[in-house]
Parts: sequence; C-alpha cells; structure tokens
Amino acid sequence: MEQSDAIALVRRALPGLTTSETRVAEAILGDPGHVAGLAITDLAVRCGTSVSTVARFAQALGYSGYRELRAQISRSVTLAQAQRDRFGLESTAIDPQDTVAVVAAKIGAQQVDAIERTARMVDQDAIDVVAAAVVAARRIELLGQGASSLTAQDLQQKLARIGLVASHAADPHLALTSVSLCTEADVVIAFSHSGETPETLRTVQVAKDAGAVVVAVTNEPASPLIEEVDIVLLTHADESPFRMAAMSSRIAQLALIDILFVRVVQRAGGSVATPLHLTHDAIFRR
Repeated sequence: MEQSDAIALVRRALPGLTTSETRVAEAILGDPGHVAGLAITDLAVRCGTSVSTVARFAQALGYSGYRELRAQISRSVTLAQAQRDRFGLESTAIDPQDTVAVVAAKIGAQQVDAIERTARMVDQDAIDVVAAAVVAARRIELLGQGASSLTAQDLQQKLARIGLVASHAADPHLALTSVSLCTEADVVIAFSHSGETPETLRTVQVAKDAGAVVVAVTNEPASPLIEEVDIVLLTHADESPFRMAAMSSRIAQLALIDILFVRVVQRAGGSVATPLHLTHDAIFRR
C-alpha cells in the first residue's frame, strides 16, 4: 500500500467497524504513539480482543497486516510531531484562551497539514479522469453549499480563464433546475466536506438520473455522497473542535482544485493559450 496517513484512515473507518474493531481503532486514536510501540499481542490484550481481529482490522484499512499498519502509525506520529515542532506547538487544538500569536501558529499548522496531506494522498488516476472529462464536457455544473460554494466559485473562475464555461448556482432550487437538463456529455462536480449536505445530495441524485458524469470532492469516504457519484476526489483535513467556520476543509478543497485545474490546463494543451491571453488583457488592460 502507498504511504498514507494511517491515523486519518483509522478515524475515517470508525463508522463501519464492528464492536471489537472499534476498540482497536479507539486505542490507536487515543494514543497512537504508544500503540506504535506495541506488538500485535499486546494491542489485542489491551483492547480485549483477539490477534486475528487486530490483523483483520489492519487488512481492512488496506495494509498487508499489523506490522505495516504499526509502521504507518509511527510515521504519522512522527510527521505530526514535526509539524508541531515546525510551528513551536505542543498541540494544534485551539483553546479559547489562546493568544493571537498562538492562534496564528495553530491555524498555520492545521492548514499546512491539510494541504500537505491532501497533496500527498491525492488519487492521481482519479484526477486525470476528471480532468479529461472536464476538457471534453459539453457543460460543467459545480455544486456546493456554504463554504463549499466558495470552492465551486473558485473553480468556476479558473475554468473561465481558459475558455471553459462552468455554472454554479448557490440557490439549491436553481441548481436542481440546471442539473436536470444535463446529459451524458456533461460533468457535475459536487463539493461537500462532510458528504452529507442534503441540498447537494438531492442535486447529485438528479444529475445522476440525467446521465451526467458526477464527481464528488469530499473529506469523508464513507459518506452518503460517495454512493451517488462516479468519481471521488478526497481531501484530507481535520477541523479543530473549536470550529467557528470551515477552515482546514476549505484550504484542502482549494488545494485539490488547484491540482485538478493544472491537469485540465495540461490536457487542454495549446487550446488554452488564446483564452488565457484574452482574459488576461480584459482584466489588466489600462
């Protein structure tokens, strides 16, 4: 298995685990540094389960076995500590009593982590498939509510600069109307950090029924949105418990969209030169 964030994989797997597997996951999430030093028998005893359960748990995450899982947990712990050290922090969790300097450092650490993990774990094949579909599409529809609407608008603006006209309706009813007219020649990209936004789910279902190629950009691989789409692009961001608005999730989405956009430009080739020149002149002409 390619290098990945083992702790994030464990956290994301929680909703679908058995009771015994959940105890293993909670032990890892509760003290990953300690678990990274445990033999499989020691972890099984600590969790009140069997060695075979721990082994199956590791394999369910995509690892060859517990040894590989343990190595990747150790790697994740090391990377997280390096990130905290980089910003001079003991923890990146925001506390109401933090000073401005500490808040700035923690936000910086969280957002850098979200960008780096999203870039490191990006599904390269999926990016290329989506880029090809976008270049060939008759119509491009972008969906998103709240902070995800901002990401949709960002991609809409980027595509416009290279002559690819994309639509984004922040109003759910207008979005439904628009995607209901899609065909197999069209691409719909839905943004939802949780993968559970009701308005987005409903619109995606209509787009799917219309025959469009539907893409999800989400942080949750076990979400309802995943079940409704053709292609999934995952972000990797952890929001602070002291969350007042989407922060790391928005940054991760924007990073992923930048990766996708560059691949679209690469695939479109020389055809984007004229639109780029014209749109640049239109904006910067004095």
